[in-house]
Amino acid sequence: MARILIGTASWTDPGFVADWYPPKLPASQRLRWYADHFNFVEVNATFYALPQARVVERWCSETPDDFVFDVKLPKALSRHAMDAKFLPSDLRSQIPVRNGKVELTPKSQDLIVRRFLREIAPLSDARKLGAFLLQLSPAFRPKNHELTELDSLWEAFSGYTVAVELRNRDWVAGEQFEATIGYFTQRKITLVLVDAPESEHFTVMPGFDCSTNPALGYLRIHGRNEEGYIRGRSVAERFDYDYSEEEVRELAARIRELEKEVEQLHVVANNNRSNYAPKLARRLQELLGLQTELRAKLQSAQQGDLFQPT
Repeated sequence: MARILIGTASWTDPGFVADWYPPKLPASQRLRWYADHFNFVEVNATFYALPQARVVERWCSETPDDFVFDVKLPKALSRHAMDAKFLPSDLRSQIPVRNGKVELTPKSQDLIVRRFLREIAPLSDARKLGAFLLQLSPAFRPKNHELTELDSLWEAFSGYTVAVELRNRDWVAGEQFEATIGYFTQRKITLVLVDAPESEHFTVMPGFDCSTNPALGYLRIHGRNEEGYIRGRSVAERFDYDYSEEEVRELAARIRELEKEVEQLHVVANNNRSNYAPKLARRLQELLGLQTELRAKLQSAQQGDLFQPT
């Protein structure tokens, strides 16, 4: 049986602050409080800006020894437009910039990867680094790109576990599906699976299941709000979905099937409106029998209402 880790996409989401964390809990205490409830989280902030080692060291000190962080790779590496101002000033001066955006070249990729790995090193040193998540732009599609364009990234992250979330369904449509699965399987790169709205829109990936890396499976749960996912402008709008009990049980059954194919399975609740994501993650823990001794304590009468809808 796989080791299953369940958590949310970030611990700083505004909806969590408003509706999940205790009122007036200082920002400096949120990660500690989160780690009392979950032993795994996906770091979202690193998608927008390179982290600083001193901040990463603090993440390590604020979490238990067995806590795991999956870390999103920066936007530029994910083929999204990234403002150069979000790079460290000394790095910015070495990287080509066009119209204020980072220009991704072999040189800039190498420089960003090297700095990123240097700053994230405290997680590796503390044995708290799970996988790096490459969340590709919907503009990265078969019509204009080849998956082999990513090969230099795998070389740059050799020795690390990388999971890839495709955001253009053309990669798994028709005859392209077999080629895409074959690409990731051959390289033992984890292809992220999703729970998402039923939609033919090119940005919505379908909900198929497969294993491309026996060491790690990865499921991201986005909610099933088609209108919000496609047209929403904020995270809260795009992933505004509160799963019903029946749907959560469907997810739990799916997870049980997925775990048969891998050594570890990371499950990320990304329905980040209000307290929907931590509530979903908590319920999945219960259904899958993953509650810890600490979780049992947190269900005491004193704190028994922390996860109730507000």
